[in-house]
Amino acid sequence: MIETPYLLFLGDAPDMLAAKVAIGIRDWRPDNAVGQLRLPGCGADLGLSDMTLEEARAAGAKTLVIGVANRGGVISKEWKKVLVAALEEGFDLAAGLHNLLRNEPDLVAVAEATGRSLHDVRVPEVEYPIADGTKRRGKRCLPVGTDCSVGKMYTAIAMEREMHARKMKATFRATGQTGILITGDGVPLDAVIADFMAGSIEWLTPDNDEDHWDLIEGQGSLFHVSYSGVTMALIHGGQPDALILCHEPTREHMRGLPDYTPPSLEALRDTALPLARIANSGCVVAGVSVNTQHMSEEDAKAYLTEIESSMALPATDPYRFGPGKLVDALAAL
Repeated sequence: MIETPYLLFLGDAPDMLAAKVAIGIRDWRPDNAVGQLRLPGCGADLGLSDMTLEEARAAGAKTLVIGVANRGGVISKEWKKVLVAALEEGFDLAAGLHNLLRNEPDLVAVAEATGRSLHDVRVPEVEYPIADGTKRRGKRCLPVGTDCSVGKMYTAIAMEREMHARKMKATFRATGQTGILITGDGVPLDAVIADFMAGSIEWLTPDNDEDHWDLIEGQGSLFHVSYSGVTMALIHGGQPDALILCHEPTREHMRGLPDYTPPSLEALRDTALPLARIANSGCVVAGVSVNTQHMSEEDAKAYLTEIESSMALPATDPYRFGPGKLVDALAAL
């Protein structure tokens, strides 16, 4: 078990999107976020207290969590200095990077010498099966996005919280490092061998009560040339009964791909739904989730109204305005 609370390490993250792991913990598990630790030039700020290692330990933090999801998931030399110092100060370390803590000999040596633990949450702990497409009981909802980091996880968690408030049966199923750090369980999908990815999602969303909804954390985008594979595994392994289309309307280009323009919501609908119906012929698009954080409230509401008119689907920003419309849509299925 990863000990809480956390000190969230932002390193030299260039912007807030790069700190999405830490942001997710701050937003959904605020009691676990004691403060933040940033290196010079860091472009992210969670609005938490900036702390030294010593200050965070005095405040009760037990684990330093690398809260950055950088391209390639690597540990830089500058980060390494902080990680070694954290172990020496008495922290455990937790990360969801592709560059595993346990593969760094100096970190392993210091952890052994200090009696501290290294937690790599992006390591599969199960021998997942190959998907066979067998239909499972229960219902499943999958958010799919026009790009990476547009709010797929936030959508699923917000919907789970609202469904629990309504006494509906629902479980958020984490498929990435942030979700796993928030919930303590899940499948690190992008670290699963390709042949077993869809099978891991079948394993994650087993038979359940007929009125139970699995809310599967979305990953990547079918339109993102770097990360489309994980999305496809979720679509076929998850066999969703409902898709939620997720979008960030101010994005000028795909995340990390300056030469690629994000697709329209209509293009996402027309691409994702036929693929989903390969595994579940009854799948429908239930609604639209829009990340409006970079829009004024007036502009955000006008944009959502426009989507509802043009696409004949309920649309909301589930974090800003609540997920009620999306939950209503699932309840009606």
